[in-house]
Amino acid sequence: MVAVEQTPIERALISLEGLSVGDAFGEQFFVDEGYALAAIHKRVVATPPEDFVWSYTDDTNMALSIYSSLKQFNKIEQDWLAQSFAQHYEHDRGYGVGMYRLLKAIKAGRHWKQGAKDLFYGEGSYGNGAAMRVAPVGAFFADDLALVVEQARLSAEVTHAHQEGIAGAIGIAVGTALACQWATCGKEPDKVAFLTQILELMPESEVKLGVETALRLPDATGVDEAVQILGNGTEITAQDTVPFALWCAAKHLGNYKNALWYTVSGLGDRDTTCAMVGGIVSCYTGIKGIPEDWREYREPLPAWAFKG
Repeated sequence: MVAVEQTPIERALISLEGLSVGDAFGEQFFVDEGYALAAIHKRVVATPPEDFVWSYTDDTNMALSIYSSLKQFNKIEQDWLAQSFAQHYEHDRGYGVGMYRLLKAIKAGRHWKQGAKDLFYGEGSYGNGAAMRVAPVGAFFADDLALVVEQARLSAEVTHAHQEGIAGAIGIAVGTALACQWATCGKEPDKVAFLTQILELMPESEVKLGVETALRLPDATGVDEAVQILGNGTEITAQDTVPFALWCAAKHLGNYKNALWYTVSGLGDRDTTCAMVGGIVSCYTGIKGIPEDWREYREPLPAWAFKG
């Protein structure tokens, strides 16, 4: 675990590293399911040659804008963030259709607030996209959990107007903040205490109900059974993704590598669940907890996010 004091932006960077490596790691297992499960069982990762890297997805690409907002403004600046999301959109990163339409509209001049509300017949998005990118927010504001909740909400609202999408982001952000706090004070991992503290700050929602269910799962519950109960992101919703990710993080808070292998074994939206778990657990283990070769395999992060 991390046992030294760090600045908010240093914590956010560690979370970004954990998130992006987790994202790229999980993305490697979007192959034939039989092959994926065999590789996961043997803990075999693709070893890139010089001309191949583990590509990151929209999870990391949007988290880079989150990190950049924190670095430049020491907070989530919503108008700036919306423009950054739109400016740095890359089709090949795997964005969903709704996000493509929204970011295209923002780039054309539509205000993000109206655009986000208009998604999905006026209900707003309750997808897992706000939660997948939010971990650096929890790390940055880890000294003040009320600020974590507020800033996570602000980061989500730019694209996810639905309460479930927002609740998912708050859950992941609070989990990340707790990982930072527990590492600093030397608290040993405790699944029940971890999930209980997260629930205390989550708004009433289906996502919260899912985390409550995760808290009640017996210790002997296996991944396959947990997926049947909690989901694994297959539906790409916050309520189908966040409870499973928080459960995985809570079970393996002290070991980044084990946490990622455990999470990916649940398949589903595996780049996103691994991004969420990686962003949380890295804040407890520190940068040294992330396998060095995995960091080398991950596609280099672009310079634009680190300016300012």
